[in-house]
This record gives sequence, C-alpha cells and structure tokens, in this order.
Amino acid sequence: MSDHVERLEKRLAQANAELESVQAAVAEAERRMNAFSSSVVSKDGSVEVTVGSQGEMTGLRFLDGKYRSMSASQLADAVLDTVQEARSHFARAVRDLFEPLTRPSATLPELPGMEIDWDRLVGPAADVLPAEPGRRTANDRLRDEIDEDDDAAGAPRSR
Repeated sequence: MSDHVERLEKRLAQANAELESVQAAVAEAERRMNAFSSSVVSKDGSVEVTVGSQGEMTGLRFLDGKYRSMSASQLADAVLDTVQEARSHFARAVRDLFEPLTRPSATLPELPGMEIDWDRLVGPAADVLPAEPGRRTANDRLRDEIDEDDDAAGAPRSR
C-alpha cells in the first residue's frame, strides 16, 4: 500500500508543479498582453493606426500629406481598413500568447489545456480573430470528405 501512496504523492507533486508552471505562464502572457501596442500603416501609406492592449485604437496619424489628395470616402476606407488590420494583428498576437495554454499537459495527459473565452479576452477584436491554427471545424472536415469522394469518383475538384 505504501508504494501506491508514494505514486500518488509523486503524481500530486507533478500536478502541483504543472499548476505552478501554468500560473506563471498565464501571468507572463497577461503581462505581455497588457504591454501590447502595435501600429499598422495602410496599404496606400496614407494612414497609420495604433492599437493598445485591449485592441482599442490609441493613435491615428495621417502620413506624408497623402490624405490631401484623397476623397473623403477613400480616406474613410483607408482608416477603417487599417483599423481592422490593426485589430486583427492584436487578436493574432493575443491568440499566439495564450494558445499554448490551451494544449493538454505533456507530463500529465489527464490535465486538459485551458478553455479560453476569446470574446472576453480580446473583446470586439475577437470578430477578426483568424481560425486557430490546427483547429478544424466540422465544415472543414465535411469539405474534405466531399473532396475525397469527388477524387475517388474521378470528378474534378472545384474550389
């Protein structure tokens, strides 16, 4: 019986060490997220947008006087597109920070990864969050099955 107790104590120590490691990783990810700031320049080089740690716009600059030759709708489109790109950059950066925490434990397989509420974490920027790497939806799998059936039947693939 003492061997069984020793194994349990060892597993408990491993679980505690894993928990401490995860807590440290979460604290570091939060620290990095709170310090986040990113600037994006529009495709035409007329606008620069800066977003902060909540994906909120913290800065807007009009570059090199290019805005003077733009129509109001062109300038509005440049601003909106650049804000969207900056928010997307923010959402990807946050996902890259926290995604490793969603993976199951390598040392204790019975400990699943964290479930993250991306909407709560990145707020409105979650709307522009690209699909998580490696995570496939049911639609992706269905599309693959249809393509495989088409390939097997010799039908041309369309996309």
